[in-house]
Amino acid sequence: MLTVDFSRFPLAAGDRVLDLGCGAGRHAFECYRRGAQVVALDRDGAEVRQVAGWLAAMREAGEAPRGAAALALQGDALALPFPDASFDALIVSEIMEHVPDDKGLLAEAVRVLRPGGRIAVTVPRYGPERVCWALSDAYHEVEGGHIRIYRATQLLARLREAGLRPYGTHHAHALHSPYWWLKCALGVDNERALPVRAYHRMLVWDIEKRPLATRAAERALNPLLGKSFVAYATKPRGPA
Repeated sequence: MLTVDFSRFPLAAGDRVLDLGCGAGRHAFECYRRGAQVVALDRDGAEVRQVAGWLAAMREAGEAPRGAAALALQGDALALPFPDASFDALIVSEIMEHVPDDKGLLAEAVRVLRPGGRIAVTVPRYGPERVCWALSDAYHEVEGGHIRIYRATQLLARLREAGLRPYGTHHAHALHSPYWWLKCALGVDNERALPVRAYHRMLVWDIEKRPLATRAAERALNPLLGKSFVAYATKPRGPA
């Protein structure tokens, strides 16, 4: 399940890409399939080891083209272990809402992005996220949980303050918003509730089969219910 739209975030074979806060690695895997030289970085060592295993399996299965490379690395998003201008593209997906120093995170991201490079940033959308917070304190009041909700204008302002030039936005994952509302209403850890289990089965079926009906429904609903807000920006080649 990809949040970044690669038709709006084009990659060329051999591009150096950092998936910053890679989590389970979904965007890193897609970049690798597209022939990029990928670094998947996260602070969670267990997730990094899992991502490394999947990248190795993809390599063995021949799922990446010749010249592609991938590395999973544990690290700190506020102190990246890379020189300036190390990457052609960065993906920062669903992590800014977790980090107290979001300005520091963006400053590091901009530092390691080459002039002219692209960055994709995704965060939970304000409306659906506000519903989750209203329904359940346990949804966000956990260690490492969400500490803020961005309005679209706030996130774009953050990008501009960091010296980036936004060039596009959209919303994603409308079908996932009701799932999280159900979980928040019935208990975020209550996986046995029938409505939660039934909706989860539908989502898994949709991700695996990608039927035209649900794909069309999600495209139509994304402007209203999209769970994620996605922004794309470039780093100027000269002084911003």
